[in-house]
Amino acid sequence: MTATEEKNTTGNSGGSGAEANPTSSPSWRGFRRFVRGRFDLSEDKASESEVIENIRKGIEFKGTNLWVLVFATFIASLGLNVNSTAVIIGAMLISPLMGPIMGIGLSVGINDFELMKRSLRNFGFMVLVSIATSTFYFVISPLSNAQSELLARTVPTTYDVLIALFGGLAGIVAQSRKDRTSTVIPGVAIATALMPPLCTAGFGLATLQFKYFIGAFYLFFINTVFIAIATYMVVRFLKYEKHSFLDSKKERKVRRSMVLIVLVTLIPSVVIGYRIVKRSVFEANADRYVATVMKFPQAQVVDYSRMLRADGSSYIDVVLVGEPVSEDAIDNARLQMSGYGLLGTELIVHQAGERGTDDLSMLSSGYRDLLSEKNRRIDELLQRVSTLKNDSLPAREMSREIAALLPGTTRAFVSREMTYTAEGAVADTIVVCLLQNDRKLTADERGRIEKWLQTRTGTQKIKLYLENGL
Repeated sequence: MTATEEKNTTGNSGGSGAEANPTSSPSWRGFRRFVRGRFDLSEDKASESEVIENIRKGIEFKGTNLWVLVFATFIASLGLNVNSTAVIIGAMLISPLMGPIMGIGLSVGINDFELMKRSLRNFGFMVLVSIATSTFYFVISPLSNAQSELLARTVPTTYDVLIALFGGLAGIVAQSRKDRTSTVIPGVAIATALMPPLCTAGFGLATLQFKYFIGAFYLFFINTVFIAIATYMVVRFLKYEKHSFLDSKKERKVRRSMVLIVLVTLIPSVVIGYRIVKRSVFEANADRYVATVMKFPQAQVVDYSRMLRADGSSYIDVVLVGEPVSEDAIDNARLQMSGYGLLGTELIVHQAGERGTDDLSMLSSGYRDLLSEKNRRIDELLQRVSTLKNDSLPAREMSREIAALLPGTTRAFVSREMTYTAEGAVADTIVVCLLQNDRKLTADERGRIEKWLQTRTGTQKIKLYLENGL
């Protein structure tokens, strides 16, 4: 091989290497610098001591913090009781629940056992006060029905886990900034929704419906753990300095204690989180299966339910109407369940006529109730039409009569009107009469027309207005 060929070969090899490793190109390095600059958290970052001190202040529940917690609990309980989303959001905005939870995550991140003990102590006190306050409210409240806003806080979902995690990340990032006046922290308070589950747990205790208490506290526990995990993750990402101990034995003891507390908290949350994800996946698969497979030419699905039991077994219950579907077609649908991740799930199919006379009676009763409601509404509308007819005045005939009574009348307006208070409430109903005449009426003529209006309209409440120089 000549020197020229060797040089060309070496050059080609170098070119191939550059092509094989695009990350070393200037454009790639420039892109990395751009992305790193955009996502850099060092800009506007508060000092480590300032962030820790700010979180420490929010941990303690006494004085103002405690009173605000009690008032926020009452507000949230009222919102759940009357099913008002706006009131619940207001309670979440003012509740100081994030402090101890972020304190727990921070204490693990910086290896501060004293901060962890203080955070856990205040966290337990916060939970106790909130549940006691909401229980007291629901005991004295005359409304004992579980509204939709309340029921929504009894069944945790995968989305609740993700909301708590990302909400916690946003919260600790906002806490680590110099400017904490942004909308991030109030937004986190709304998104993570810590207050409503505690109030729902109080409702469960007050009404002795322990399934609500367990479900709501279950949701609150999940939110708490994942907010604390998010706080720990950001604290370690920002490389906050860990506490060191002069006594190595004490350091080992503290670390073992912290690891034990973290495991006791984390293991149940992992198990709970796994079950939530498993149930959510099952429900999504069941919905997709029913929508795709349970389609028949002469029958359709009118209702279905799906359930994943605590023992791991599951079922899908489907109600069909229309022409009867053959057992072969239903068996074929069962064979397709494994393709939707539903292996071992029981398929229960109800067809029209299988449920007997009880369901027909319920259906007939439902139609009767619906018809009765429609008839009642029609009667109300007819009554309103009749009232409007009685209240209206024969303005055209009355205008001609006024012209006959008062020669020279060029225009007449007569109407029954309502007067209102400053608050918008109806105050009274009066008759308004506006007359245009080419001459000035005498006092006798004015009195005569007012008496005629009172007799003609059947009311003493007359307002007479005269125009054209009168």
